[in-house]
Amino acid sequence: MELDPREIRCASGEVADAGREVLEGREVPLGGPRAMAVSRTLPGVRRRMIGAWCFVDAYGPQRTTMRVPPHPHTGLQTVSWLVEGEVLHRDSLGTRQEIRPGRLNLMTAGRGISHSEQSPETVLHGVQLWVALPDSARHVEPAFEHHPVLPALSGPGFVATVIM
Repeated sequence: MELDPREIRCASGEVADAGREVLEGREVPLGGPRAMAVSRTLPGVRRRMIGAWCFVDAYGPQRTTMRVPPHPHTGLQTVSWLVEGEVLHRDSLGTRQEIRPGRLNLMTAGRGISHSEQSPETVLHGVQLWVALPDSARHVEPAFEHHPVLPALSGPGFVATVIM
């Protein structure tokens, strides 16, 4: 059976909304002009944000070295989730946390945090989602959380990891 690319079927067999907008990613350097490339879906020319999501980056699988030097953030959260590889996170709170496949790091910048990310040369595959904090939370204390175990949903023929 050949699928019509305009027709997406839900698990129930119903046809999903074929008129939805498809966002294309563009390649941007992560950590400066000589850094590894990521595919950034948000923001884009036609869409700046989706809800609180202001950046959506995906990378890999690619053999590379991640070298993101210390840099500051305010008023946002970053959600990092790896499919393959390992990345070391360090921040101004004193956190030193390695993230591995299937695990999640949540960094809340709030009033301000500085952090860096690095990896050995390896195959990296993952996503980083950026959340613009609402005005009421923009100036909270910075924080970092590591989640080594994530909830999963399963059904006939699938397992889905819940990352947020």
